[in-house]
Amino acid sequence: MAEVRLENITVSYDGKNNVLEGLNLKVNEGELLALLGPSGCGKTTTLRVIAGFIDPKDGHMYCDDRDFTRIPVHKRNFGLVFQSYALFPHLNVYENVAFGLKLRKMDKVTIEKKVTEILKVCDLTEFKDRLPKNLSGGQRQRVALARALVIEPELLLLDEPLSNLDAKLRLNMRVEIKRIQKKLGITTVFVTHDQEECFSISDKVAVMNGGVIEQFGTPEEIYTRPKTEFVARFIGFENFIKLHKVDGVLECADGTKISVDDSGDKDECLLTIRPDDIKIVADDYKGENVLCGEVVVRTYLGKSYQYETMTPFGKVVVNDASGTLYNTGDKIRMVLDKAKIVLV
Repeated sequence: MAEVRLENITVSYDGKNNVLEGLNLKVNEGELLALLGPSGCGKTTTLRVIAGFIDPKDGHMYCDDRDFTRIPVHKRNFGLVFQSYALFPHLNVYENVAFGLKLRKMDKVTIEKKVTEILKVCDLTEFKDRLPKNLSGGQRQRVALARALVIEPELLLLDEPLSNLDAKLRLNMRVEIKRIQKKLGITTVFVTHDQEECFSISDKVAVMNGGVIEQFGTPEEIYTRPKTEFVARFIGFENFIKLHKVDGVLECADGTKISVDDSGDKDECLLTIRPDDIKIVADDYKGENVLCGEVVVRTYLGKSYQYETMTPFGKVVVNDASGTLYNTGDKIRMVLDKAKIVLV
């Protein structure tokens, strides 16, 4: 296991425009950190700096207080798993997994012992004699994972390893990666653009945008309390309402007062809330945080209906599972759950 630190890392591919800008990041021993963000945000570049494929323009990368910034890839004992698997097609499962050990010139007895153990951990024992072309996508990905783990790396690096799998396999492999990572206790950095995948597998999350980390925290913290509009939109918040403070009270553009647990010290802010945290109420409801809107789109979600409504201050989306059906043009009243309101 290893602790990893990036300190003031700056990367530029053309010498002018920085892909990463003064990035700082810490991964604790045994932790699984997910780098989350859209294409072009810098997450894969960050992983490549850690792996040693890219030399930063400025800054340092440390592994257990050792400066790895200029150490070449082949001298870093890191395990790498790519989205393309990168298996040798002419080698069977056993030979693919054993490849890294043979490069390290280990004896046959040691190689057999280590490969047998990791094949068991990755549930691949029965497939050891098969060629990659005779494996499913999930099995190939487990082979790639076993090959990275058998060398007993200080650090495991996963670059969108599940993006080539179908939905069911991705779900199964998420569980497998988490199980194996926890069983071995290996420090892991996992790159993904899929927020559900990220939250289900990680101990900590770094949400990246434009080469910087917008928010760092546990999956629960980021899911429930995004700190910026970018993070909120990226992880699935759909409703955004501008608020301004009048005599210490937050109000919408039409004067509707909004009560929150902590209104902060800004005179203007953006309220955001998930559709599931809004409730449709009767016309005689007298509570706080009530918005009025007209239904413009109704969508059936299976267990509930989603209503897109138009209010005096813009679109508001609400999910309703009450069983009451509302039609386009209907006027409805909605209550924002005070505990679920987030100000960004």
